[in-house]
Amino acid sequence: MYLRAVHAETSIKALFELIQKNPLGVLTTAIPSTTQHFIQSSHIPWVLDIISDDPDAPVKGRLRGHMARQNPHSKTFIEALNAAGLPSASPLQQEVQVLFTANPHHYVTPKFYTETKPATAKVVPTWNYAAVQVHGKATIYHDSSSPESAEYLQKQIQDLSELCETSVMGYTGEGGRPDSWKVTDAPERYIDIMKKNIVGIEITIEDIGGKFKMSQESTKGDREGVIQGFENLGTDVGRDVAALVRERGEMKDAAKK
Repeated sequence: MYLRAVHAETSIKALFELIQKNPLGVLTTAIPSTTQHFIQSSHIPWVLDIISDDPDAPVKGRLRGHMARQNPHSKTFIEALNAAGLPSASPLQQEVQVLFTANPHHYVTPKFYTETKPATAKVVPTWNYAAVQVHGKATIYHDSSSPESAEYLQKQIQDLSELCETSVMGYTGEGGRPDSWKVTDAPERYIDIMKKNIVGIEITIEDIGGKFKMSQESTKGDREGVIQGFENLGTDVGRDVAALVRERGEMKDAAKK
């Protein structure tokens, strides 16, 4: 990821918060296989376990997720472990990457640059977005009959369900909100069958970086034009991007003082 200084987010805590608010990440790997593509990507919702927000910590956290056993990605993982003679609940040799993108992102038309466009016309389109990129090692849990893998899969699906039911859906059972769905609401035998059809993935976060590209590089006048332009769209995304442009612009201005 290109981390231009004006856009780079140096706070690991802030990067973790982006992941927690946007748990669907794209897992990308480059693993040799005799049957599947060398480079593969899969969209996976993740549970984040925070260990440390110290940038010098060797392991800053863990991402826990799972994917369907029928996914070509899963077949590559199992093939790689089998080729190395490693059992389930073993780490892959190769580094993996997960990319998270914040929900509010949008194209930026040059028409929004109300200071520079009328003065020089030296403006071009861009796209405002925020993203976090994680690198680390992945442990694969593919045998649900082994105690270690079974325990991991059970905890992971319970924690992920709770995260999505409460944080994403708002089903907290409080203030008139509905109660959350729980794994125990489904028949135990059914869940056991489902666990046989998924592969667990646990990634140690060894390196993390991210950016909020929200027009900070623009002049204050152009930023105001971008904010007004997005607010005038009258959409939720427009309002959210406008708020981020304002927030990040204020942070940039404050850093100069």
